[in-house]
Amino acid sequence: MSTDSGDRVYYVISDLHIGGDEQLEEVDFLEELLAFLDRLEETDENAELIINGDAFGLWEFTTVEGIEKFDVLEETYPELFEAFRRTGENVPITLLPGNHDHELAAYDEYVERFAAYNVDLVQEQSITRPVGDQAIHFEHGHQQDPNNRIEDWGNPHATPLGYYYNTLVTSRAGQLSDRGRYNWLKDVQAVTPTERMPVWLLSKYFYREMNPLLRYSMVPFLLLFNISAILAVFAGLDLVGVWSAPVDRTTAFLGQFGTAGTAAWFFLAINVAVAGLLLLVGIPLYFIRRDVRKTVDRFGVFETDLTVDAEAPYVEAASEVLSAEPETTIFCYGHTHRPTIREVDGGLLVNTGTWLKRLHRRDGITGILPPVFYPSYQLAAVRIAPEREGVAVEFERFTKPSPASEELTRTERFFTVGREPEPELPDRHVIETNAKTEAAVSVPEPTD
Repeated sequence: MSTDSGDRVYYVISDLHIGGDEQLEEVDFLEELLAFLDRLEETDENAELIINGDAFGLWEFTTVEGIEKFDVLEETYPELFEAFRRTGENVPITLLPGNHDHELAAYDEYVERFAAYNVDLVQEQSITRPVGDQAIHFEHGHQQDPNNRIEDWGNPHATPLGYYYNTLVTSRAGQLSDRGRYNWLKDVQAVTPTERMPVWLLSKYFYREMNPLLRYSMVPFLLLFNISAILAVFAGLDLVGVWSAPVDRTTAFLGQFGTAGTAAWFFLAINVAVAGLLLLVGIPLYFIRRDVRKTVDRFGVFETDLTVDAEAPYVEAASEVLSAEPETTIFCYGHTHRPTIREVDGGLLVNTGTWLKRLHRRDGITGILPPVFYPSYQLAAVRIAPEREGVAVEFERFTKPSPASEELTRTERFFTVGREPEPELPDRHVIETNAKTEAAVSVPEPTD
């Protein structure tokens, strides 16, 4: 095995979010993570594992403080820490703090406790590693996020906006999740961006918590809402004597079917009446809502938004780093949970994604049914390695079946038939040696 750090291969993972109150302590991917560590334990590569922030959900612990959180982690996940110990004997393991586990940078005792398991905790915002003739910049990414930026790095009492969201919302969700008809509320961590939270809660209430008889009685109305709204407009035109043809033709058509047609007309009439009422109420409410939003924006009441651009701040940060450090060609981060490889100023912007469940929004094809949030996993490690042509960056996927069959109701599965997400990981890229000012070159995956 070569000891030259320039020849080293780097495996990078982030955003595991292990730990938290009650139901949040469940780790769905623990088996896959242990298998990955076992593989590195046996590798002959000159490798290093970098855990690029948010390995642990320390913000989500609300019943213990400080170094006591390590004790809880150690007791809850003994297999994981023993795997760290074994793997760390073969390859270096470097751990960077994120925002959810910023406390790792606040207490020196964490360094000693992790060192006992062969994990090198670096209490810095970023690190740099050589790879071939180039270099990689690693940081978790939350410092580019105004809602989660730690202004006083290393202060155990640092509380950005995201801290309150996670201690008050995420932690509480972990405590309450098992009280539902199904243990779904713990997936709150997988809801990104945060602006989707109200819609996700509405969706899960409708498909999971609502009384089944009530839900099934509402489905036909919600499915037909668009048609009912159009018919309500026609009915209004008929009432004022402007245009009666659509109503007359509909009545004549349904009249051909006798009792069944009468029942269909009665059901449609109820839908039209309700849709018309909603339209009458909804139109003025729309204009009031729009005026209120303009007023709020004018006064600047909300200077920040929980939803942060998924790429723009990181493109800017990467450009600054790549310009200031000529040898650096890769800016590697996490935080946003979106696996990405993007070309920036002749280098690469690489997001390592997350090991948490991912929720893909699928809106209804018709009507006003709540969207379905279809679950899947994109477990992966980014592998960065020197090659003869330069430096190669690629995602290594770890297969884990979608939990949709267990977690979605029959109604949700029915409404997403043929629209199941097939999330793909970015293609392999190579940054050619001495070609930083040129575009990074995409290289197809090797085939057998």
